[in-house]
Amino acid sequence: MINRLGMLPLLLVMALTVEAMQAQATATVTGKVVDELGVPLAGASVFLEGTNSGAQADIDGNYSIANVQPGSYNLIASYLGYQSQTKYNIIVRSKGTPAYNFVLLETAQRLDEVVLSNANIISRPKETPLSTQTLSAVEIATYPGGNNDVVQVAQTLPGVSPSIGGFRNDLIIRGGAPNETVYYLDGMEVPNINHFSTQGSAGGPVGMINVSFIEEVSLTSSAFNARYDNPLSGVLQFQQRNGNNRNFSGNFRVSASEAALTLEGPLFKGDAETAKTTFLASVRRSYLKFLFELIGLPIRPDYWDYQFKVDHQINEFNNISLMGLGSIDDFTTAPPDEFDPEAQATLEQAPFIEQRSNTIGLSWRKRFKDGQGYMLTTLSNNTLMNDFTRYEDPINETDVVFNNDATESETKLRYELTRFLEGWKLSTGFNVQYADYQNTTVDFTNSVSFNTEIDFMKYGLFANLTRSFLNNKLDVSFGFRMDDDGFTQNESLLSTFSPRLSVSFEFATDWRVNGSVGRYFKLPPYTILGFRNNTGELVNRDIDYTRSDHIGLGIQHYFTPSSSISLEGFYKRYSDYPVSVRDGVSLANKGAGFEVLGSEPVETVGKGRSYGAELLFQQKLSKNFYGIFSYTFFFSEFTGFDPEIYRPSVWDSRHLVSFTGGYKFKRNWELSSRYRFAGRTPFVPTDLDATLTNYPVVTLDYSRLGEEELRVFSQLDFRIDKKWNFKAFAFDLFFEVQNILGQNTPNPPEYGLNRDNNGVVIQPESLVEINADNGQPIPSLGIVIDF
Repeated sequence: MINRLGMLPLLLVMALTVEAMQAQATATVTGKVVDELGVPLAGASVFLEGTNSGAQADIDGNYSIANVQPGSYNLIASYLGYQSQTKYNIIVRSKGTPAYNFVLLETAQRLDEVVLSNANIISRPKETPLSTQTLSAVEIATYPGGNNDVVQVAQTLPGVSPSIGGFRNDLIIRGGAPNETVYYLDGMEVPNINHFSTQGSAGGPVGMINVSFIEEVSLTSSAFNARYDNPLSGVLQFQQRNGNNRNFSGNFRVSASEAALTLEGPLFKGDAETAKTTFLASVRRSYLKFLFELIGLPIRPDYWDYQFKVDHQINEFNNISLMGLGSIDDFTTAPPDEFDPEAQATLEQAPFIEQRSNTIGLSWRKRFKDGQGYMLTTLSNNTLMNDFTRYEDPINETDVVFNNDATESETKLRYELTRFLEGWKLSTGFNVQYADYQNTTVDFTNSVSFNTEIDFMKYGLFANLTRSFLNNKLDVSFGFRMDDDGFTQNESLLSTFSPRLSVSFEFATDWRVNGSVGRYFKLPPYTILGFRNNTGELVNRDIDYTRSDHIGLGIQHYFTPSSSISLEGFYKRYSDYPVSVRDGVSLANKGAGFEVLGSEPVETVGKGRSYGAELLFQQKLSKNFYGIFSYTFFFSEFTGFDPEIYRPSVWDSRHLVSFTGGYKFKRNWELSSRYRFAGRTPFVPTDLDATLTNYPVVTLDYSRLGEEELRVFSQLDFRIDKKWNFKAFAFDLFFEVQNILGQNTPNPPEYGLNRDNNGVVIQPESLVEINADNGQPIPSLGIVIDF
């Protein structure tokens, strides 16, 4: 470990050297203050907590605080008759400080004084008063072990289990499967947010979202807003910021695995102080391929991604945004220079993946002139091209044993209308989607070969009504969704009617009790819908939507304006879950590996249940410390074809513990750490006879699910940041170590062909267990330059 951490003295030397070069520099904090409709709040007060620095918003709601010393602050906005709002732990730099915008909510009654209360500072949406957590861009960027990966950081949130092996971005929430979460970027659905994503699911080893675009990220694990279709366990929302409307700026980031460049600024500004049109664009390149080749690993992951947003304010009532996200992924292998059993097994069993994904959308937000509401219309298209291949001879890329060459494309129109009517908030809308799926599959192991092409319309509508009573002490929200499509044969708008109700009551000062109940539906993935047998029959066309019923009850207490504790109980009941005809197991137990999920015959006869309790303590930045701690105790069980026999799922670890916190020292030093723990998790043992017959395809014995368990997962990461601010640029140097305690990551046993010391297969062929050492600390060094 000492040798692996040898970069720490280098970090200190670099820090002292740059410290001596640093010149005194100040910064300006800018932003905008509006109400929920988007109306500017002229005269709103904005100030940096603990300082004398502040400003008032002008007639357009814009504010500017000049001559601010770079550092970390809490930024507070307030206005007469509105609830004050605090942005915690903002980072002010000499260059590259983003705009900090506020949306203030009106109080139940018009007041002649500013409203300040603990409950108004840390809050959750009234539609989803429990099971919702929010992270700011600063919290994401400085997460130890997160590598600026937004999705990987979300895995540390309450109730989220680490993926098997701990290296993938699967969001496994409260015992649900990885494909039960939906993702939205500024109201635009993004089905694929990971590189090398698992088709039919959503997880992958590396996220695509650039943290430089993010204003905040919210994860909801129950009580889903009716506007979202297809969630069963979670909704992950990414709120993007706009580009700089005053000056051209950007940042360059280099980390252990990649380099990224982000640029932003005004367009068509002319002589005006601010522009009505802004852009924000980035490109990122991985160099893992070259790094792995240098250190002799047999895998060669290679990826690019891009992201952009162009925002234009047509007038004070209308705004349009063009946004996009995409990736180019290639995963290949290469033989090691010297024989190693683990490297050889990886070489033989790893797939070749050529993947292209792209999402592009145009949104139009219109605020009504009567001041009573607004609408949001989004037109988008997303495409995934996935060529997934396994070879019997991967060195020469010959003798295909499995190939999935598929294209998924969706074109979506979403419309949302929000009206405020005498204390009531009404949200309603619809979505229309055209889906096109093509797939050519060759599967010699299961003796299946088919070509498929399907296309159909999917549509849905929703409504949600919210109101506060008893002087904002009681919040009630009721909504429903209805969905249908032109492909499946058993559903209708009425059969997928999904009501939901949320209630929150402040029964004592700084104490709230929250409850919700709801029903949610999900259309199975295209891999299931488009699967054909060898005669060309669509054998899964008569399947049902998967249904999940949620009940949640919790209590929350605010200690201070920046700290709170909550305890929640939850129960999820699943019906009509797809069950594999081949393996007799619920598909809830699949989808968290390098595979294609769902391309097989299924029947939607499965049931499931996940239930437990969750404790959460959160401390926003106060006296230089911030942190979040959670403990979740839960059960996760699913049935196969027998609805009476529940088996523990492969996510049923029973215990989840997570802690993330940090302390900010003087002179812009920061120390942060992250700890994750998961209990013993069931896994599916390998069928050694079938694997030997079909090698290099590994066959699992699902009939033995639950007989064996992995060791506990326990990992501690830490990170040191040092920031400098010069007149021309800001410089951030960070050093982090993942798994600093060197604890082995639990994995199911892996097998390869028995070979001699020269790598020659010993006859007769047999399998041997591969001894893998994955408990090494992983240090890395990175820089971020803002200009």
